[in-house]
Amino acid sequence: MSSAAFMPDCAEKLRIAMVAPPWFEVPPPAYGGVEAVVADLVDDLTARGHEITLIGAGKPLTAAHRFIPLWDVPPSERLGEPFPEVVHAARVAEVLDDLDVDVVHDHTLAGPLLGRGSRVPTVITVHGPVTGQEGEYYRALGRSVRMVAISEAQRSHAPELPWAATVHNSVRVSTFPFRAEKEPFVLFLGRMNPDKGPHLAIDAARAAGLPIVLAGKCSEPAEKAYLEREIKPRLGPDTELVGVADAAAKRDLLSRACALLFPICWEEPFGLVMIEAMACGTPVVALRRGSVPEIVVNGVTGIVKDDPAQLPEAIELARRLDPAACQAHVATRFTTELMAARYEDAYRRVLAEKALATGGRGLAGRAARRPVATRRPAARPASLTARPASPAPAGVALLRRERVEVDPDHGLAKAPGHLGDDVGVVVEGGRLDDRRGPGGGVA
Repeated sequence: MSSAAFMPDCAEKLRIAMVAPPWFEVPPPAYGGVEAVVADLVDDLTARGHEITLIGAGKPLTAAHRFIPLWDVPPSERLGEPFPEVVHAARVAEVLDDLDVDVVHDHTLAGPLLGRGSRVPTVITVHGPVTGQEGEYYRALGRSVRMVAISEAQRSHAPELPWAATVHNSVRVSTFPFRAEKEPFVLFLGRMNPDKGPHLAIDAARAAGLPIVLAGKCSEPAEKAYLEREIKPRLGPDTELVGVADAAAKRDLLSRACALLFPICWEEPFGLVMIEAMACGTPVVALRRGSVPEIVVNGVTGIVKDDPAQLPEAIELARRLDPAACQAHVATRFTTELMAARYEDAYRRVLAEKALATGGRGLAGRAARRPVATRRPAARPASLTARPASPAPAGVALLRRERVEVDPDHGLAKAPGHLGDDVGVVVEGGRLDDRRGPGGGVA
């Protein structure tokens, strides 16, 4: 039994409107990192007793109390066009007018524009860059919204924005198959885009004498042009281009590869695929950009280098690392339970700030709830049935701004400063497995 302290039963449950982008279902069948994170967050917040209304597209696939689809079929083929996003925001505004909630949590790009006229606080997760035009946009929003960064690296590029918290993305570790014995190939999993560096991945794998599998989205015109220009000329008998991998294929590839190559050429705010790989026991070979140093423990869960010319050597070094240490790192730092606890804390702080600013009495003085029709969660597609909702609150508590503590028996360094906001975890008996068995979250 865990010795973690849980959220007190007397804490007021929150009513949260969770706004997902329109592009894919939640969770997505294949590509869609934001939607995957939203799905896990919805399930874990629901498991913690909160009342979630999910606004998105397609079919109801989460444990949310209510699901409001604004698109019968997600407009996935139009990803990258502005109009579906704007239409989605307009429809969300209409829905929010009729919802009685405590806070709106928006994961879209255009949706935050609704925050200025909202009667309840709007929290947005910034899933992309905060520099250039995007930075101008977020600065223009001002304090009409409160923002959540997905890494300290991202937040450092615009410290003046109204940040409420930094919350790392996460995965449900038990849904990723752990495999200690790896096969002699490396994997690139990501968009066909020069910023992601698949051309560098091919060059590094070839120099290291290993075949490479490339799996990733290539649907937008710029991606197709890059594929023709940089990737196809590099293809050969040691390269395999498989396109977008669905949930099952992605997990299979990640668990079998001897290393994931992540040679990014931009300041990536997070990089969900890195923790997905490590959850499978697969080390990450990456360039030192963006959030990489926050996510990968250099020399323990991967090898981080400064120059693409160093990547072939890094691949060889990564093959000597302990797969169990890779999985343990994710199971203590990047679980959905931690993510939900940190978001809940962010919501409560934002609500407290609003109450202080308006002289209100906070949640205790809110209007009586409207009746909410609950429903049984819809059956998931077969490829997603391995996503069980976590038992609340699954060994995670908010403990007076304590640092995350990691079991010293595993030899992992304690969490650095950027992982220390408002979370305490207690691990017993030298185990990092959750109550569902090996490969899960925190015991």
